[in-house]
Amino acid sequence: MPRLALYALVVCVLSVAAAVVSFAQGSLLGIVWVLLAGLSSNMTWYYARRAKALRQRDKAAAAGQ
Repeated sequence: MPRLALYALVVCVLSVAAAVVSFAQGSLLGIVWVLLAGLSSNMTWYYARRAKALRQRDKAAAAGQ
């Protein structure tokens, strides 16, 4: 897994934990944490798929030579 995807995954997990704690304490600030979790999960998916596509492209280019 590429480093940016790993960092985004860590942010996602931490923001989900913060949202749970925030909602458990009765704070509506948890909504912000949920939005951050959604954004970081999309970033994780994007960077992981991008790295996979680049690996496949490099593998195809190496096989074509």
